[in-house]
Amino acid sequence: MLNTIDYGGKEADVVHALEEDIIFGRLAPGARLVEDVLLARFPVSRHTIRQALYQLERLGVVTRERNKGAMVRRLSPDEVRQIYEVREMLQRQAALMIRLPASDALIEELTQILRNYNGHVESGYLRGIHEANDRFHLTMFSACGNAYLVASIEHYMRLSLPVRANSLADREKLDISRQHHAMMIEALKRRDNWVLAQLCVDHLQPSKAFYLQEIESG
Repeated sequence: MLNTIDYGGKEADVVHALEEDIIFGRLAPGARLVEDVLLARFPVSRHTIRQALYQLERLGVVTRERNKGAMVRRLSPDEVRQIYEVREMLQRQAALMIRLPASDALIEELTQILRNYNGHVESGYLRGIHEANDRFHLTMFSACGNAYLVASIEHYMRLSLPVRANSLADREKLDISRQHHAMMIEALKRRDNWVLAQLCVDHLQPSKAFYLQEIESG
């Protein structure tokens, strides 16, 4: 049973709360999002609930089916592979466009984000881990200088939320992730964009492999 929380009647807060439930596994892939249940949880109008579901559908984390309503998106193995093919292409290209060595300001900003990320890992704060991880990548890729490319990367990051979520509570995967982040910072200090690009692609593989193993063996 979902808890009732006062979100101030704002559509954006409903979207954020439901997205967080999906990220942290409280709403599993395929779970139905019933309007009456959501109305009991959030003190908002039915119109606001419908608009929030529409926004989640636009983000790619919710789907709608005729006579079934809205549900948390369930990714098939083919969808996972295709999404990650696009993520790899986008992130590789962005990494190749970053001017190296990166500025001291960017290195310091990423180092501070990594410190925050490490702190959240040690304390087990899942929301902090998720937000620091996304902030690290979007900050780094923003250095490519192409806002449209960065927006595309962010879009496909959201599409892969069900895949990425499996790493949040797994200490071994988190340790690998933060090692990769540290290696990216070191690569940014040097002049070889291809090394940075390959790190960005390799970083995507553990979560993808684990998710595919889980759904294909299930």
